[in-house]
Formats: sequence, C-alpha cells, structure tokens
Amino acid sequence: MRDPDRPAWWTNAVVYQIYPRSFADSTGNGTGDLAGITGKLDYIAELGVNVIWLSPVHQSPQYDNGYDISDYRRIDAMFGTETDFDELLEGIHARGMKLIMDLVVNHTSSEHPSFRESERSRDNAERDTYWWRDPRAGFDPGEPGAEPNNWGSHFGGSAWTYDPLTQQYYLHLFTPQQPDLNWENPRVRADVHDVMNWWVDRGVDGFRMDVINFISKDPALPDGVVEPGGVWGDGSPYFTSGPRIHEFLQEMQRAVFADRSGEYLTVGETPGATVDQALLYTDPHRGELDMVFQFEHVSLDQSPGNKWEYRDLDLRDLKTSWNRWQRGLAATGWNSLYLGNHDQPRQVSRFGDDAQYRYESATLWATLLHMHRGTPYVYQGEELGMTNAGFTAIDQYRDVESLNFYADALGRGSGPAAALQALAAMSRDNARTPMQWNSGRNAGFTTGTPWIPVNSNFSEINAEADLGSDRSVYRYYQKLIKLRHESAVVALGDFHLLDPEHPVLYAFRRRRGDQQLLVECNVSGEALELPSDLGAGELILGNYAQPGEPHWLRPWESRILDISTYEDG
Repeated sequence: MRDPDRPAWWTNAVVYQIYPRSFADSTGNGTGDLAGITGKLDYIAELGVNVIWLSPVHQSPQYDNGYDISDYRRIDAMFGTETDFDELLEGIHARGMKLIMDLVVNHTSSEHPSFRESERSRDNAERDTYWWRDPRAGFDPGEPGAEPNNWGSHFGGSAWTYDPLTQQYYLHLFTPQQPDLNWENPRVRADVHDVMNWWVDRGVDGFRMDVINFISKDPALPDGVVEPGGVWGDGSPYFTSGPRIHEFLQEMQRAVFADRSGEYLTVGETPGATVDQALLYTDPHRGELDMVFQFEHVSLDQSPGNKWEYRDLDLRDLKTSWNRWQRGLAATGWNSLYLGNHDQPRQVSRFGDDAQYRYESATLWATLLHMHRGTPYVYQGEELGMTNAGFTAIDQYRDVESLNFYADALGRGSGPAAALQALAAMSRDNARTPMQWNSGRNAGFTTGTPWIPVNSNFSEINAEADLGSDRSVYRYYQKLIKLRHESAVVALGDFHLLDPEHPVLYAFRRRRGDQQLLVECNVSGEALELPSDLGAGELILGNYAQPGEPHWLRPWESRILDISTYEDG
C-alpha cells in the first residue's frame, strides 16, 4: 500500500484508453481484438503513455458493448483467447507500461448465472443478489405505473422490468439486460472482491470502475422528482454517492490492495460527483480511490438532464468548472483529465474546428487538458485528431443508447432529420468508429467488414499520414506527455486561472517553488490580441511552427511559456 503522504507515481502519468472492438482487428472478422492491440503496442508505447485502460473484454452478450458482463473471469471469444490476453499483458509490461481493466460491478448481464438463478423463484438463494421488488401498492402487476418506484433508466423508459413468473420487478439503471447488483448483500461485495483479486493476481495493475458511485442505493428506493412534461422520475439522489458508498469502497480497498506492495491504480467513474464528494473519494488517508472520473465539464454544452439538446459551449462556464475542480482538489485528492472517451463525441469536432483548423484546435485542447493538475487520459484516435463519425442514416449506428433515443424521438413526434442531427452531435458512436491506421481498405482496421462503418475521412486522417506530417497531432501529444514526465510544476504545481470572464482566451499559471509556467490558448478561429500583462516568457511548446507576435495569438493557437525569470510572473 502506498505512502499517503508522498506524491503517487500516477501524478505525472498519462493513461491511454482502448476500446477493443474498434482498435485493431487481427482476424479479418470486422471486430477489434486482443491480438490486434498487441500488434500496436509499439505505437502506444512510443506516444509515451504510462498506463493502458482496456474497456471490457469479459464474456458478454454485448447488449451494451461489453458493459453487461456474464462471466467476470473469462475473455469473450470475440476478442480472442485467454492466451491472447496473457500475451497482451506481457507485452504491455515489457514496454514499461501498466494495464488497468474496466470493472463493471454496479450491474451484471441478465445472462450472468447469478441473475438466471435469481429469477427462478422468490425464495432462490440468489434472489437478494439483485434488487427485486413487488409492484406498487394498489396496482396490478405489470400494468403501467405499477413499477416499484418511478425511476427512469439512463437509456430511456423505466428502470424496472416486470417478471411474470415471480410477479416482481427487478431494477436496472441502464438496459433491462443490465440488472443492478444489490451491494447491501455482503456476499455480493465478497464476490466482487474475489474477482478483483483474481485479476490482480493474474497481473493487471488496477481498475477503472464503471459508475462506481451508483453501487450504494437508499434501500427504501423512494420516488424521484418528475420534471414538467416528463414521465419518469430522477432517482439519482437515492443512488448517486449513496449512504454506504464510502464504507463499500474502503472495504474494497482493504480486501484487494491493502496488503499488496506493488504500484496499482484505482479510478472511479463518478457521474454527478461534487468536488466535496471527490475529496472524500480520493483523500489518500481514507483508502477509497486514487482518482475520480467526473462529468461536470462534459455536460456544459447540453441542456440540464438531456444530452441530446446540444448547445455551443460557453468557454467561461468551462473555466469556472475546471477552476472549481483544480482549486478544490489542490490540497487533497486527485482528478482525471479528459474530454473524450468511448461515451463522448470526438473532442475536436465537439469543441474545436474539425475542418479548417483541425490540427490547431486538436492540439490546443490537448494543451489545455494536459497542462492542468490531474492525470490526463488519451482516448484512441484523439492523438490523431480523429473526428465525429459523420453518419447520416440510422442504420449506420450501433449504440443502444443512440438507437433507443432515435426510436423514442420518432415516437414522440420528432422528425428523422432532427433526431439524426442530435445523434450526429452527441452519439457515443462518434467515438466508436474504427481506429484509422492508414489510407488503405477500411483504414487498415480490418480486412473484413467492420462492425461499424469507418469514418469516410480516413484517407486524410490516419496514423500513417499523421506520423509523416510536419503538423502531426501525435508528435505534439508526445511532447506534452514528455513535459508532464519531466516537469514537477506540470504534475504537481499550483493552478491560477487568469482572465476568467474572457469569452475566448483560456489562460492560467502553474507554479511550484521558483518555477512558473504560463499557458495561453485562443479558443476561436480569429486572431486574438492578448491583455497587456500576458505574452512575455520563454516558449516551451506551441502548436504553430513559426513564432508569432508575443502579444497576439493566431486562430486556435496555444503556447506554454516559462515565466520563472519574468518580473510579472
């Protein structure tokens, strides 16, 4: 167990996320696999990252692309064999990197043996492994409104599904194929600890824990507030950071990591977490999580509670949010730094200019992210400036959330064009199109038919082209990662936001001891004159090849300046 009073190894680390089915296909069946990842490890290692986060590869019926696990100890055959996994792990360790697995334990698959047993009868020994409840009093089982409470599912509809055999409902915060585990049952918690220990004993270096702050629920399961015009209630006050969450996480830490001497990483995905809650989760003296993965900043460009109502980001809102987290976790605690992952649209399309200034805006957002305090995450293809999918028809989509939204939108009277426009902006499939390796067939991802269409811009945007370009996004990421590895001020320095009300300038200082860095970013497609107190310093890294005017930033220009010896610093 690490010393909580010393900076942890991951304070200057960078994590690379792989979505396996879309990374590299070694068999030609159209789906990425473990052997395909092994074949690309040199590409990842050369980037300079320290950790690979592998999205789920466990046995699963794939209703939610692997986030519905039916056997936690087996590799799904679609990704390869147990030997393939061992070879991947060996290859990662041989290159000096670590591997963390996705741990999905808020829920299982409905095809998990425990759930299959639990639905046999009310008195089955596995019944209390899940949340089974009677219909609402006064209602006939199965009729509309008879659900035990009014909670809505994250993927649409009710969070309860009726079982005619036992005449009860089971809870699922996501799809009906993802029943929620009952963590009030100590046997559930012990089984989860056993699974975690099994993987760590096998050699993995930690876990990214999917929606881990949902595992503790108010046992009373009260109704949630229904927004005007809505049908389903918001149950999140009763399952987000619930009453026993800290007890459960501390118990997990003791059971899995307390007696181990290696270097491990535990990352908790914590939707809805506040700064104060994150402080509790990540205080090293409490023994819960190493860092949180929170969502506040990636919800600022959408209507509250509705990701499909997209609106342009107000940079001042982002500065407020990031400053709150930077300052709030400055003394204790740790945050993950990300803009893209398998659940988010491509950041260069969402926040930048993916046409005229794709290179500049991709590298600007990378600069902003990596120069904050926390652990940066790079999602596959981000380091190439990959863009949103550009899909124009519903049959191109595969994501269950997107398909459910489309069907619901049409059922409520929305036209197909409006629904497709929302999907084009915010669908999770934007991040799940195949990795673009070269300009050959299917972008070099597969020799077969890909499970989801390849982005049509692959002939222009691909790893081979980017690595051979004078304006390489990948090479810029290399420099940023190297800077974090070598600079204590980047990893651990204080954060001071500058000019918070400026609509397009994002500037801040990082300070540690006598060293000070100034980061200046023009988040717009127009030239920007800097305030008089900014601009002076020694250029450490910028995303334009030629130096510009000190007091002007070109479109989407970012600069990192050493201002340690400047009086105004």
